[in-house]
Amino acid sequence: MVNQQGLQRKLSRDKNWEEHYTGILEEMSKLVLENMPKADYSSLFNDFVESEFFLIDGDSLLVTCVCEKSLEPGQSLHFFYLVERYLLDVISKGGHFAIVFFKDAEYAYFSVPGLLTLRTALILHLQKNTAIDVWTEFSGCLSEKWSITLSQSCPYFLILADEGLNDQQTHLFNFLVIQSWAAKVNIALFSGQTSDIIRLYAYFMQSSYSKQLFFKQFEREIMIDYKILIQQLKKYRDLDLTTVFGDLTFNNMVEKACETMSLLKQLWPEGSDIRRALCVTSCSFFLEMYHRFLENREKKSSKKMCKVKQQQGSCLTLKDVEDFCKLHCLSVVFHLHLPLSQRAFSRFVTSDWIKDLKTVFKMKQWCEYFILSNVHMIEFWSLDLLHLSDFSDEPLLKNIAFYYENENAEGLDLKVGDTIMKEYVHLWDTVSKLVGKFEVGNSFPLRTTECHFLKKTASPVKESSQEKMPNLGFIPMSCALVDEFTGDILKDLPFLKNDDPIVSSLVKHKEFDELVHWHSHRPLSDDYDRTKANFNEYTRDPRYLRSVQKYHVFQRFYGNSLESVSSKLIITQGAKPKKDCSKSRSTKTRETKADIIARENKKRLMAKEEQKEEQKWNTLSSSIEKEMKRNLSSGMKKLEEFLKSCKSNSVKVQAEKVGLKACLTAWKEHCRAEGETTKDFSIAVDMMKRIHSLLDKHSELLQEADRKLIARCLTCLGFDALANSLYPTQDEADDIKMKKRNKYSVGIGPVRFQLQYMGHHLIREERKDPDPRVQDFIPDTWQRELLDVVDNNESAVIVAPTSSGKTYASYYCMEKVLKESDEGVVVYVSPTKALVNQVAATVQNRYTKILPAGQVVCGVFTRDYRHDALNCQVLVTVPACFEILLLAPHRQSWVKRIRYVIFDEVHCLGGEIGAEIWEHLLVTIRCPFLALSATISNPQHLTEWLQSVKRYWKQVDSAMGKRTFSKRNSVSRGSHHEDQGQTRQSYKVRLVIYGERYNDLEKHVCSVRQGDVCFDHFHPCAALTIDHIEKYGFPSDLAFSPRESIQLYDAMLQVWKSWPQAQNLCPENFTHLKNKIVIKKLDARKYEESLKEEFTNWIKNGNEEQARKVLQKLSPNFHNYSGQMLDFFPHLVEKLREMDKLPALFFLFRLRSVEGCAQNACDFLEEKEEKKRPPKADKEAHVMANRLRKVKKSLEKQQKIGDEKSQKPSRRLDQSIMSEAERDYLLKSLEKNLEIPQDCTYADQKAIDDESLQMVFSRVNNQRKGDTLKQLARRGIGFHHSSMSAKEKQLVEILFRKGFIRVVTATGTLALGINMPCKSVVFAQNSVYLDALNFRQMSGRAGRRGQDLLGDVYFFDIPLPKIEKLIKSKVPELRGQFPLSISLILRLMLLASKADDPEDGKAKALSVLRHSLLSFKRPRVTDMLKLYFLYSLQFLVKEGHIDQEGNPTGFAGLVSHLHYHEPSNLVFVSFLVRGLFHNLCQPTHEGSKHFSEDIMEKLVLVLANLFGRKYIPAKFQDANVKFYQSKVFLDDLPEDFSEALLEYNTQVTEDFAAFLRIVSRLADMKQEYQLPLSKIEFTDKECEDSPLVSHLMSCREGRMAVSPFVCLSGNFDVDLLHPGVSDNVVLNTIGINHTQAPVLWSHRFDSRGRKLPLNAYALDFYKHGSLVGLEQDNRIHQGEAYHLLKDFYLTIKSISVSLRELCENEEDNVVLAFEQLSESFREKFEKV
Repeated sequence: MVNQQGLQRKLSRDKNWEEHYTGILEEMSKLVLENMPKADYSSLFNDFVESEFFLIDGDSLLVTCVCEKSLEPGQSLHFFYLVERYLLDVISKGGHFAIVFFKDAEYAYFSVPGLLTLRTALILHLQKNTAIDVWTEFSGCLSEKWSITLSQSCPYFLILADEGLNDQQTHLFNFLVIQSWAAKVNIALFSGQTSDIIRLYAYFMQSSYSKQLFFKQFEREIMIDYKILIQQLKKYRDLDLTTVFGDLTFNNMVEKACETMSLLKQLWPEGSDIRRALCVTSCSFFLEMYHRFLENREKKSSKKMCKVKQQQGSCLTLKDVEDFCKLHCLSVVFHLHLPLSQRAFSRFVTSDWIKDLKTVFKMKQWCEYFILSNVHMIEFWSLDLLHLSDFSDEPLLKNIAFYYENENAEGLDLKVGDTIMKEYVHLWDTVSKLVGKFEVGNSFPLRTTECHFLKKTASPVKESSQEKMPNLGFIPMSCALVDEFTGDILKDLPFLKNDDPIVSSLVKHKEFDELVHWHSHRPLSDDYDRTKANFNEYTRDPRYLRSVQKYHVFQRFYGNSLESVSSKLIITQGAKPKKDCSKSRSTKTRETKADIIARENKKRLMAKEEQKEEQKWNTLSSSIEKEMKRNLSSGMKKLEEFLKSCKSNSVKVQAEKVGLKACLTAWKEHCRAEGETTKDFSIAVDMMKRIHSLLDKHSELLQEADRKLIARCLTCLGFDALANSLYPTQDEADDIKMKKRNKYSVGIGPVRFQLQYMGHHLIREERKDPDPRVQDFIPDTWQRELLDVVDNNESAVIVAPTSSGKTYASYYCMEKVLKESDEGVVVYVSPTKALVNQVAATVQNRYTKILPAGQVVCGVFTRDYRHDALNCQVLVTVPACFEILLLAPHRQSWVKRIRYVIFDEVHCLGGEIGAEIWEHLLVTIRCPFLALSATISNPQHLTEWLQSVKRYWKQVDSAMGKRTFSKRNSVSRGSHHEDQGQTRQSYKVRLVIYGERYNDLEKHVCSVRQGDVCFDHFHPCAALTIDHIEKYGFPSDLAFSPRESIQLYDAMLQVWKSWPQAQNLCPENFTHLKNKIVIKKLDARKYEESLKEEFTNWIKNGNEEQARKVLQKLSPNFHNYSGQMLDFFPHLVEKLREMDKLPALFFLFRLRSVEGCAQNACDFLEEKEEKKRPPKADKEAHVMANRLRKVKKSLEKQQKIGDEKSQKPSRRLDQSIMSEAERDYLLKSLEKNLEIPQDCTYADQKAIDDESLQMVFSRVNNQRKGDTLKQLARRGIGFHHSSMSAKEKQLVEILFRKGFIRVVTATGTLALGINMPCKSVVFAQNSVYLDALNFRQMSGRAGRRGQDLLGDVYFFDIPLPKIEKLIKSKVPELRGQFPLSISLILRLMLLASKADDPEDGKAKALSVLRHSLLSFKRPRVTDMLKLYFLYSLQFLVKEGHIDQEGNPTGFAGLVSHLHYHEPSNLVFVSFLVRGLFHNLCQPTHEGSKHFSEDIMEKLVLVLANLFGRKYIPAKFQDANVKFYQSKVFLDDLPEDFSEALLEYNTQVTEDFAAFLRIVSRLADMKQEYQLPLSKIEFTDKECEDSPLVSHLMSCREGRMAVSPFVCLSGNFDVDLLHPGVSDNVVLNTIGINHTQAPVLWSHRFDSRGRKLPLNAYALDFYKHGSLVGLEQDNRIHQGEAYHLLKDFYLTIKSISVSLRELCENEEDNVVLAFEQLSESFREKFEKV
């Protein structure tokens, strides 16, 4: 650990160092500090383990590792281990990065030359020994070269330290932060980083426009201050050199270093290992410099005779220094000849060096720096840099010095050994030869002077103090689940004997007196019971029944907005024996009389239907023909609408022919029009669409005349060859006819025309044969496979693009189960609550079924609410809630009714939050499942894993066998059904992959030019590079639209005129396209594949230059805009409206931007309307409104009089009629006056009727954002993000799908399966969350199936390199998380011991333990998980949550109920058992049930420390910021709680350290002796011929679990007990680290030992009740604060309910206090 205060003093010598600065340093520091608490703490790499390109600042990495607590100064190998372990961790998590070392940054270390040498060695090591990209060519972060590189490489973020080793280095870091923000690069902090198996979490400070503006405003001052700072640092460097080397300058030293190395090259011409070379050159160089230093000193002292004596006493002699160099040489020989396995047991000397060695060290380190930084200067000399990381080992040097000064001097004389002796003599002789100016002494004896280099201390050698470590061994347990899971490793493990104090102390803990009335073993209600039930099925209150009715009406309305499918009545038919569909189709069965009658009836019905369709066409045809003559495009729309609804093929042919003739006439007129230069091909496209439709879909109905008509059309378009192939003409055309034809011809070949102009209209390959199982449409082959899967009761993993129709299988599955019985249940698991609401509404709209009383078709269960969850047949839920039901012991009879589970968006299995829950569900269910996703890159691996789980269940089912069967059979009718279902289950898991999107997607980049938004088409090839294609080929899901294939061909032809394949790949000549009238999508795809293959061959066959030019030619004309792009957002929307590209979804990733952009678009429209309104319009509206009010009053008055006097009505009637007429006139006039002009709103008024609109609006009347959403919706605008309520989101979803709202800004919440298809998707903001996976999910929304054949994706304000990366990167693979936690293990033990069916419960628990994705095909990980399971049991036994038989005891129910909050749940129960809450919760006076506000606040303080932990970066504490309402930093726990927590943590840490020592046997020691990243080995044969080595390396005890590299700094197993010990201390290959220990340290420290304060948001809110206060002071966005507070409130409520259930004493103070707090917090929370 570096002495930071010392460094600070050294570099702050010049007290007036800041006097010439402009003051911008302080402003920069302020800006950085103020943004720290706003930083997101999130995973640096996205959810699915694939990263953006980012940068790591090399100096920040060095500073972070140097400040590591476990590192001893001068131990270089341990330092390099820390660096490599960090970098390997980043790489293994998918990190893609470069490390940058700025030249100017070196100046910050000149007062600490040891770090200067370390920095130089680090750069050399990373460059020479690893494959990491290291950038060292930049002078500083403000250089032009650096700015250019940033704009070219476009890193997404830069990982940086927030504080340097001194003020100057901190300023350098701040310059880098400000410059990065200006370049739109975000900052991730080293401070506070934590890591788990697949993620790295850090504080993430985003660049924003205001930060970019800061740099622009103060650019001059920033440049000035940077130059001044560097000049200051140069001065310090020269000053430092002068104090050590006198008049020698920096350049003199470089020359002398090079001289020394040249001399060594002559002595060792064959080359050398860097350690030997550095040792002899630095020693000789240093001895010469020290000799010179002493000479200069003598000269000075001779001038000042009076001070001679004093000075001589404080300086080492040349002989002393020679002795020191000899010790150094011997220590280097130890490096060279001792393997790490031996050096790791080196004893650790705690004595410090004497003060006089300070100058010696400084001088020696300078010499090492000059040697190392100039090794590249010596040419043609072989220098092996492999072991550069091991250039310094100060602890070993101390160890050797201690032996010679103390033990050897006292008579212990140990032989060095021949090998070491020989090497040492060789090194010292070389030093003697290199020192030219004076004679150095002989190699032996090592010590010639009396001087002691080490200070005398009482206990100079660190002991491993064994007695502190607990006994190694597990508490013995007798439990079937434990034996079955861990049986194979139990025999190899140490177990404690029954008389061991640890085991014997397990007698029941004496409970705190107050707890005698508590029934801790009483089963608690679970989350299901406590979740708010929207409806209670047993109530008969009329008001309540009305609300139920209202709810169902809305659900059907909502469902109908999702899909216009009419509701289907389901009738239970009983389980049918499964048929072999293929067989039944191929073999004809004998027709019965009934079949014949049915067939005849069907025929008659069809004929009747045909007649109806014909009549309909006869009625409509004339109006459609007229419309086509008037306006072809609108007439065509009407024709298309008719064709969609028409079911008769013969009528369709008639209609198509009418359309074709209209097109032919229109085309001829268009071509004849005078002055027509460029033809509008849209008419020709319409004509070809009609031809395609007639020839492909209805060819069998065409007559000769029809073919002749089609041939005439083709001839007219100039496609003579195609016309002749269809209808050959006998007479040859004369010149006049040819000229006429040329006039009408489109001027290009038919293939090019079809691909280029009607690519998205090309007919898709669709099957024509209906499937009897599907009524609404004809399913594709892959969809039929899904139906077979469901029919056969199989499971399937289904991977198909968004909107490809994979969800249909889910509904088919539901229908099947609904038809089979009234008992079976389908569970639909969706990743988000928004999706739950959608699916539930769809199900309720699709199906109705008459069920027994109390049962319903569809139910919902989320954490916020539930209704009909356990009495429905289709349950729609989220993973966490389904897990609650699956693991609840008393819900197992319901679980057995489940027939199928559908997992939507199953790729969430790789997500950041709740991923392990998806795993638990997949391995716990016994029934078949469907797992759906659009984006998994390793579905085979996932399927194999799931198949292994199904094999397990097959074994379990057969083992339970007949006994279980007979038992179930005798229970009930329902169980009988269940059993039938189970016996028919198949254990097969199929993988169904479909890769083709129905719609084409085209991409465009938006840029701002001359104040206007412009669009450029982005060809997919523009995203690729030659290297990428050479290495990986074309990405599998990188599809072209047909016109993009033509663009690629044209570019290839232009670039390479003599291209040999040009003729073959010309569209008109291509085999699959040539002479085809109807080119299909599949033909175009074959052409695309051939072009891709040919282009790849160019690169393989050495035509890279031509290929590069093609890619350049296809690149868009992109302009970078320096201003705030989002200012142009309204113009972007307006432009899309003009191009008819609405409805559109606009994805942004910050809540403020989502709401802000929607509001800006609305303001823009309002201003536009304001400008258009006549000047007097407002005044007229005001006058009319007043008149209308008077008329209404008059009408009311007349009504009253009329009621009182019913005689003489005629006159009053006339008056009344006149008033009503006036009212109606005024109403219409006012409506017209206030009507929003069509071009001032994006809303489509015709899309929804007024009544429905008001119904949707009325639901958000009392919502937080209700008024804003209604105001925006009237303009056709909406926003959608996670901080909105369900009702608010539904308003936007419904109105968008209905087509009323056509512009929606949204965060990524819409990416996960929400059904909101649109024409265009716009990415309007860059973010770490915009990754390959989310890009595919979001862009997949573009192109509505059945409405758009082409979807458009626009990139607005996204850097070009990022766009390229998104398009070409693969979707990352799913990888397993660490699957176990102590709370989960407790829940599994509860399930195994308390389940309704214990055998079933045990099988489920065992399945979760055995089948983690992490351990699949990895036996070492499986063993590690078994040991962690045993450790968890040991912990639970000691805490009194289970007994030695594995049965739950004590407060196990409460712990498992709060499982979301591990380890806080364990600590909370520990506090409760100790009676701390009873001590705290004392009422205001005896007998009172009320508690003072002070006690409530203390209670919130305790709970906030446990359940409201949100950390703030450590550096923010230095900020001088004024807070207005909040305290911001959370206080520590009250003293008694703090002491109890320390005691709990100490016990847990001791046990965990013991556990790590047991697990250490699983380590791969071969890997442990290698550096993690470079894989450089430090293994060799142990030195056995040296008694001295054996003596110095004698500490073998207490170093089992600590990495051998970390042992070099004197660390022992006992150091694992220290709070906040780094994960880097533990052995790397055991796969377990401190994050798995259930400790909750009251303070968390970053890697530099600084305390990370907790944000006091929960307590602050409790005190002031203001979200605004939290945003202003605590720096938490209101939306996020709302979520955090909601979670905190739910936790308080959950605890309060649990305590009330556990305690029978109704007047217990703790229960009453929690109830008061719960109520009080609820009131405050509901106000916001």
